[in-house]
Amino acid sequence: MGGLIRTGLLFGGNSVEHRVSVVSARGVAAGFDPERIECIPITRPILEGDAVEVHEPDPAAGSILGRPGGGGLLLSRPGEEALPLQLDLVFPVIHGWGGEDGRIQAFLELAGVPYVGAGVAGSAVAMDKGLARGILEREGMPMAAWRCLAAGEIQRTGSGILEQLASVPGFPLFVKPANGGSSLGISRVERRQDLSAALELALAHDTRVVVEQALDAREIECAVLGNREPEAAAPGEVLPGAEFYTYDDKYHDGRAELHIPADLTVETMDRIRTMALQVFRCLDLAGMARIDFLMDRRTGVVYFNEANTIPGFTPISMYAKLWEAAGLTYPELLNRLIALALERAR
Repeated sequence: MGGLIRTGLLFGGNSVEHRVSVVSARGVAAGFDPERIECIPITRPILEGDAVEVHEPDPAAGSILGRPGGGGLLLSRPGEEALPLQLDLVFPVIHGWGGEDGRIQAFLELAGVPYVGAGVAGSAVAMDKGLARGILEREGMPMAAWRCLAAGEIQRTGSGILEQLASVPGFPLFVKPANGGSSLGISRVERRQDLSAALELALAHDTRVVVEQALDAREIECAVLGNREPEAAAPGEVLPGAEFYTYDDKYHDGRAELHIPADLTVETMDRIRTMALQVFRCLDLAGMARIDFLMDRRTGVVYFNEANTIPGFTPISMYAKLWEAAGLTYPELLNRLIALALERAR
């Protein structure tokens, strides 16, 4: 492909991770090589220098429409004829619902526009902690004891909910929305009397909840890059500033410490990288993913925690830092991701 690669940077979105997406997009826009990539922001907010201003939707700004059957994208403004929006590919950095769950990927597939990251099925399954865990458990992937419950099941059971959790050892437990990210809606529950409030919080974010055994564990993250022959960087470790790696820890307080690479034996490092690649392949991922693990402090056993198909690209995010430690600069990483997206489209 000759000339600049016209890349639509798709960010913002309507999920609770909207502001995280805006900060990620700022990092990506600044990291693009201007000699190779022309960045076309597609969003409600606007990027302005080093600052981001978030505005209410302006009806005059128009909407992005997809033409099914590979007809590409259109820019539609009120009272005007819809015009083609010429893009070589789209780089989505919308975290959470609508961006990471297969919906935007399906929209781009129908329009025939290449995009960075996993496809429809991989995105949808990885986003859903219950579905992902079910698939990986059948593949023999070790994980803490867990159970996925629907809202109706929780409401019908009421005070007898602990009987539904017989497969999960006693407290402490983690309660999480089945679909979600950035640690939003997650609670660590130490006592039976706090379980109801934790379930209510998680159900405010989703209609299904994952309840899992809380381990005394180290939090290990592994970055994967590639399509058919993916590579895994040496894993890093998160030392949370709070009881667990919370939203504020990730994006506000900055109290968490990132150790890159993690202080692990070579054998353990290799095992985690192998597990990360297995997750990547089993969930049919592509382009990029950050695979998170828990390592039991007492036994050293490594457990799968979750897969992130659009990891954060904020200045303090782990994914880019892990590849930087492996010798791949931030602009080089973005170039690789764009090349992988075009390769996958071909």
